[in-house]
Amino acid sequence: MENDITLILGGARSGKSSFAERLAMEARLPVTYIATADVRDEEMARRVEFHKKRRPAEWDTWEGAPDDLPSAISGMRGVLLLDCLTFWLSRLCFASGIEDIGEDEWNLRELAIHSLAKRLCEAPADGARLIIVSNEVGFGLVPPNVMGRRFRDLQGRVNQLTALRSRRVALVVAGCPLWVKNIAEVL
Repeated sequence: MENDITLILGGARSGKSSFAERLAMEARLPVTYIATADVRDEEMARRVEFHKKRRPAEWDTWEGAPDDLPSAISGMRGVLLLDCLTFWLSRLCFASGIEDIGEDEWNLRELAIHSLAKRLCEAPADGARLIIVSNEVGFGLVPPNVMGRRFRDLQGRVNQLTALRSRRVALVVAGCPLWVKNIAEVL
């Protein structure tokens, strides 16, 4: 059986997390919520708390997903809700800084991250459903610095890879999901 992956894309505050949570609830399976955000300031702490209050109490929650997320979720069953791919990628990118590294070193790091993302799409056990929330960062302005452009480009490439390996892809705009892949398939 092919992996059952749904990719939910959208901009900041577009409603993508709420939509993904609704899909997870509708599955009527045990849910493991994989929260990838690092809480580094009060504003982020408030955002995380808002998300926590919205989740059903019976969901298992992992906070601060490991770098080797594919190995951590390998073999898990039920619904795995990863919120979000962007925070996980940013941790992988910025853990040791990318501003000061040269193009060759960046290319090697990007290949390693791309490989991890590919493994993530292969990790769920047969019968498990993986719902991945990710930011669509390519609709905005071109970042004014190398670090921003590198991350934006990496995020776009990983979103493409994930979409290719997903059975369903939705773009959420102003709280409205627009199915862009396998729209006729019933969840």
